[in-house]
Parts: sequence; structure tokens; C-alpha cells
Amino acid sequence: MNRGRRRAPRRKTAITSKGLLLGTGAVLAGGAVAVAVTVWPGDERRTSSGSGPSPEGSSVSAARTSPSASPSPSRTYPLSKKPQTVPAVRQHEAARGPGWKPADGARVVVRNAALADEGRLTAGELGLAYAGEARPRDGDVELALTGADAPRSEAYTLTVKDGRVRIAAPAEAGVFYGTRTLKQEVRGGGTAPEGVVRDEPAKPQRGFMLDIARKHFTAGWIEDRIRELGDLKYNQLGLHFSDDQGFRIESTSHPEVVSRQHLTKAQVRKILDLAESRHIEVVPEIDSPGHLGAVIAANPGLQLKNAQGVAASGAVDISDPRSAEVVDELLDEYADLFDGAYWHLGADEYRALMASNPEASYPQLAAAARQKYGPGATVADLATGWLNDRAKVMRGHDRTVRAWNDGFFRGGSVQADKAIQVAYWTGKEIGARPPIEYLSAGRQVINYNDEYLYYVLGEPNQFVYPTGQRIYESWTPRVLRGTTAVPAQYDDQILGGSFAVWCDLANRQTEAQVAAGVRMPLRALSQKLWDPGKPGLTWTQFRELAGKVS
Repeated sequence: MNRGRRRAPRRKTAITSKGLLLGTGAVLAGGAVAVAVTVWPGDERRTSSGSGPSPEGSSVSAARTSPSASPSPSRTYPLSKKPQTVPAVRQHEAARGPGWKPADGARVVVRNAALADEGRLTAGELGLAYAGEARPRDGDVELALTGADAPRSEAYTLTVKDGRVRIAAPAEAGVFYGTRTLKQEVRGGGTAPEGVVRDEPAKPQRGFMLDIARKHFTAGWIEDRIRELGDLKYNQLGLHFSDDQGFRIESTSHPEVVSRQHLTKAQVRKILDLAESRHIEVVPEIDSPGHLGAVIAANPGLQLKNAQGVAASGAVDISDPRSAEVVDELLDEYADLFDGAYWHLGADEYRALMASNPEASYPQLAAAARQKYGPGATVADLATGWLNDRAKVMRGHDRTVRAWNDGFFRGGSVQADKAIQVAYWTGKEIGARPPIEYLSAGRQVINYNDEYLYYVLGEPNQFVYPTGQRIYESWTPRVLRGTTAVPAQYDDQILGGSFAVWCDLANRQTEAQVAAGVRMPLRALSQKLWDPGKPGLTWTQFRELAGKVS
């Protein structure tokens, strides 16, 4: 894979309309057939005892003894069946042939040097030799780029024909996804079926978000999840690494905020390299102006206090310029570590806006709002201005930013920047706004629906662990809030979805329990983000398939 990235017609086989072809024989190298037998319906010549078909009554014997008999045809295979994978491929053109399976001497070859990473990975997984840039031969797997006109395309074509496999795509990500399909085909049944797969995802953002702030996850565990996500064709991993309970990545600008248990930058770089090799972009999140308890613990002068002097948990005082200085220094530092296209700014659950009368409870915020935005401005306007200012910082690093839906407010004199994507997770916040308000305003939305996609350790606040079956059977990307889908006209504005692990009660599950608990929800979600239509398999069938191939 290129480190600089920001990331054939069907072969026809003659067949009579009246014959059922039942072949037996040995398939030689290159697909040649040693023996073929054809039995015609209605050809029921029997021995004199009438106990069964006579060898001399077969069409092979008839062809040998009757000048008018047609020559015995070569072996004919039944039409291939659609590959069984997770997620399911969207289109398969069936063909007749033996398919492909790994064999001694077979290789993976690439037609473009940029595909070397994909080639080596696939060769190792399938037990084949990696031959680099070479011409394909019988038994080989060929990886190819079809052009540079669609660098963000994730489509691919996988062709099994003449004893070979060819995976071709406009961009490296598509080639990688084709190798995931091939890997699952071989793992599930040993053979990749003959024919052509044409496949691409319905949604461009397919994510898994992990709260490493409240609970420390080891680098090795995160790397295992990246491998799992890659095989399921996810393309984003969210890391929420700053909150009230911890700050979990090494810092040079503010080392005082870092928790004892944390990831070093060297570990993060290794995680990022592995993610890039699986075409997964890591989306960092430093939530502000709330959920900054770990930063405040080391910088207590930044903490927001109400008119009575009572501290607001996890909230910085956004009327104090020092709050913006510290947060922006952290954003600048980690923008150099995480070089992907996306950044999550949080912006949810700011304590000042959870008061019944924010202006009366936090007069310093109200005064700052009026001074900056005019006499009618409110604390919500000041918070929106804070979000816009942080978005401006990250745009300076060429990032597309997102924020939680409860960081956007109705009315007011200040509106959130239109380019900020909405991470929609709940309808439970104060002054809850339905998804249609964001969509009708033209905003792009990512689905984090807490009804289906929130895995909250310990199940506090009426959360329950989501199940794969529920996602598989009743969720689609248009189900943004609760269980009701928004109108289809907004489908293109819904960029995708993300499954989120939150560690509110961090010790309620071990790393191994979390991995086991999210296993089937991740597989179900991968299916619905790749193709949101009604799945072709029942849940029981899908679960059994997932156990075989993934």
C-alpha cells in the first residue's frame, strides 16, 4: 500500500436443453478433465434382470457403438453459487468451472508496486508465495489497480476463471477488500467459486469507536481489533482518549495531564501503521469543553464554577482564554501524531448548559457571550463559538471534524459551522433535537444510535448491551434515533455508522469480555453498512456463517 495515501466476460459453456449432465472425473492442472460421464434423462436401459442401469446403456457406450450418437462432451460444472462472506458481496455473476483453491506453487503477484503490502499480507494468509510484480500464471492470485481516477473508491472486482484469481480496483482499498472476500471464501469452504464478484459498500464511513480514556486498553488488544475490523471491511477506528477519568496518550505539550496507564506515542504509531495497512483511518477525539476532568485535575484553575463557587464536573471555563490555549495546544500536538482526514471534537454534555438557567447559574459565561456576540447572546452561543474555534484549529491541519449532536443548539445568534459533521447518538439530551432537524438543514450525519450501537460497560443509566441479532434484523443507517428510520430522501446525507464501546463502569468487563461481547454486533453492523437492504440469510444462518469465515 502506498504510504502517501490519505488514504472479463463470463465463459460460455454449451449445454443441451434436454440433458442433465452428471460428471465424474479427475481435474488436471489448468482445469483439464480426465474422465467425463453424461447421463440423459429418460435413458433407462437396464440389464436383463431390470435391477439397475447397464454400463452399456450409458450415453458413453452409445456414442462408441452408434455412428449417429453425439460425441461425449467434456465435463460440465454446475453454475457456481454466490460466495458466502461477512459482509455479503453485493453482486456475483455465476459461471461454470472448478473455482480456485490455494495449491502448491501458486503465488500472489501484483501489477502495481503500490499493492506490495496487500500482496504480502494475502500471500501469508493463504499460504502462497509472494512474487511481487510478475506476470500471472496458472493457480496465481493477481492484484491490480485499474486507474487513478477514483482514489477514494472502495469498489472492486474479483474474477475466478481459468484456474486463476484476479482482484482489480480503482484504488488500493478496493483491492484490499477483494482480498478479504477471497480469504473468507477459502476459509469458509476451501474454494473460491467460479465467476465474477462486483462489490462496493453502501456507506463510506464504517466505524468502531473505543473509549480508552475511562478504561486502559493495551496496544496489543487494540491491534487485534484492527485486524478484525479490516477483515470485516470497516474503515474507521475512533479513539476517545481524553475524559474525566483519564488521559491515555503520552503528551509532550502537557505531560502533567497524562494518566499512569497510557499508550506511548511509539505504541500509537505502531497502531496507526497497522491500521493503515488494513485501510482503516484512526479518528481521535479530545472532547471539550466538557469531559476534561483529567486535564482539569492537572490544571485546576481552568475548572468552571457556578455563581455559588461550586465546581462543574469535567467542564472548563470557556470564558477564560487559558482554557482555549491548553486545549488548542493539545489539538495541535496530536494533529501531528494522527495524520488522518477526520477529527472528533466531542462538544457534548457541557455542564453549564445542563443547568435550568445557564445565564443565572454561570454569569461569567453569560457576560463573555454578550461581550463577544452582542447583547442578546447566550451561554449556548458561547459554547457554539467554542466549537467553531476548535473546528477552525483543526481545519488548519486539513481535518474534517465531527461533534456529538448535543453540541448543536437551536436558535441563537451563533450557529455551528456547516462543515461540522453530526455524530448522532441520542435523543435523551436536554432540548433534544430529532435527526430530521440536522438533515433538513443540509448537515451530514454519522449514525451512533445509542439504542443499537452503544456498548456501555456495566449497563448504567438504562443502557443494555446491544445484540448482533437486533442490529441485523431491525437497524439500518437511516435509523438514527430510537427505532424509527428517517425518510429515504436523506439517505445520502447519512455517511455511515459507528459501533461505540463506552467504559462508564470500567472494571465490569475485561478486555477479553469486551472482545467477545462486541464480536457479533460488529459482524452484523458490517453487513448493514455494506448493504442496508434485507439480508439474504436468517440471523441463525448469518451467525453460523460468521463462525466459519470470520
